[in-house]
Amino acid sequence: QVQVAESGGGLVQAGGSLRLSCAASGRTGGRYSMGWFRQAPGKEREFVAAITWSGDKTYYANSVKGRSTISRGNAENTVHLQMNSLKPEDTAVYYCAAAVYGPALKEYKVAGEARTYDYWGQGTQVTVSS
Repeated sequence: QVQVAESGGGLVQAGGSLRLSCAASGRTGGRYSMGWFRQAPGKEREFVAAITWSGDKTYYANSVKGRSTISRGNAENTVHLQMNSLKPEDTAVYYCAAAVYGPALKEYKVAGEARTYDYWGQGTQVTVSS
């Protein structure tokens, strides 16, 4: 069993920045590819960004590309999502997920599908005020 926990959400004004962090733990050995998704009220969960287990590839949704950066942390199976130039439409609950058993993130289509990921966090709220 793998536990995934997010942190770093909060309230920020439009144009501001936030850094979300995520840690996956509970299963010894191995590094996981990890991704971020978000869900706004009344909308379906959507892909935000992902990074391979080695950190050699990253993927971004068009809605955040150029404004966000996903990176691996120093500790094993930790990732960060730096979000800049935030907009009110970025308001959502942000979920981190770990791909433990599934396919490698060899292409955007795989990285962007929720079913690629096996374990999910509880989510962290990001609210951007106008």
